[in-house]
Amino acid sequence: MIRFKSIISRIVFLHVVAVVITSILMSLALSWLLSYATNNIHNKAMQEQAVSVGEHLRALPDGSLELKLPQDLLGLYSQAYGRYSYAVIDRQGKVLFSSLRDQSALFPADAESSDVEFLQQRRGDATVSGASIKKTVGGQTVWIQAGEDLANRDVLIDDIVADFYKNVGWITLPILLVLLIADIAIFRRALKPLREASEIARDIGPARTGLRLPTDEIPGEVRPLVSAVNQALDRLEEGFRIQRDFTADAAHELRTPLSILRTRLDILKDEKMGQALRQDVDGMAHIISQLLEIAELDAFVVDPSEKADLRSVAAEVAEFVAPLALAQGKDIALLGATEPVWVKGSPEMLNRAIRNLAENAINHTAPGTTVEFVVEDNGTVSVSDHGPGIAEEERNLIFQRFWRRDRRKPGSTGLGLSIVQRIAELHLAKITVENRCPTGARFSLRFMPLRP
Repeated sequence: MIRFKSIISRIVFLHVVAVVITSILMSLALSWLLSYATNNIHNKAMQEQAVSVGEHLRALPDGSLELKLPQDLLGLYSQAYGRYSYAVIDRQGKVLFSSLRDQSALFPADAESSDVEFLQQRRGDATVSGASIKKTVGGQTVWIQAGEDLANRDVLIDDIVADFYKNVGWITLPILLVLLIADIAIFRRALKPLREASEIARDIGPARTGLRLPTDEIPGEVRPLVSAVNQALDRLEEGFRIQRDFTADAAHELRTPLSILRTRLDILKDEKMGQALRQDVDGMAHIISQLLEIAELDAFVVDPSEKADLRSVAAEVAEFVAPLALAQGKDIALLGATEPVWVKGSPEMLNRAIRNLAENAINHTAPGTTVEFVVEDNGTVSVSDHGPGIAEEERNLIFQRFWRRDRRKPGSTGLGLSIVQRIAELHLAKITVENRCPTGARFSLRFMPLRP
């Protein structure tokens, strides 16, 4: 069974099959109709010839019959012409008159036959087709037969009947091609709303759960399916909303007990234990802060008119994380553009994205090295470190929430890069990851620049 990848190819194929079958059946039907019409004309002509012969048949005083044909009929039935012939037969089957050399009948006589019959008889190598009519002359019933040798039929009629199917077949081929081209254009136009709906469906994802497939221009046969898909998307969006609200509510509720716990740790007599517990609490608070940030990003919508100076944002982040880097024996460097680089987006969200990249770079770069911020005029900001780099098989995993290469390493939550990716999606920015030589990784965010 043939399998098709598209509705258009399936419809076109089935339509071609239908047209081919219809063309063959139509050709056969027209050929039969032409043959039927030709036979009717032939039978009517033979009947008229038999009637014409009968008009010249008369009874003599002695009771016998006489047939005197005019010259035009004698020429028509002459053996030299050989196309037409006649015979007159009585009730006993005796041939009274015949245009054949052997004075025989054209067709077998049948006393029970009707007034008019159309017969066909094989005579040697020829086939004779004609009519037989019953007529009473001078009290005698006779059958007057008139026939035509089909081997000598009208050449024009023979050619039309013999070549009709072949000629119609050649005419059908270009008609089929024209119909095929027209069908493809019609089907593509009819399925245009489905293609547009498919393009919209391609953009639906966790970052854009509010998109719905249009139903106004969708064909009625497909509209129930599109409506069902939209209803399923409504349920998914509601599920995302519930999950987001739960995350935000849980994070908010955990902040208060953590604050109380931090206060109580301050009055512990064992300073060493208190310091360790305070680090754990700070880590938990950091996770909660990032969970709240994720919940906020899930509901955030970028204002199309908002813009940000990428160089200024990168400078703010570099200044913010510098104390953290210096405390760990690491340096911060801001390179690249010296003039403002304006891009479309929220300055606050860009700050969060670059800050998460910076914190990630500080955590992975080696002591005594530098974390580099590079801002380019094309709207790209890069954060580079001198750490172990990112393995090829891990480049898709690092953006998953809570994924960590080493879960035993303190200070890592596995949420920072997922926040960066979400902010990039909201700003239609492109995020790339590459390894540096000899060691290190470079994370780049390319935003949509604003031309001056």
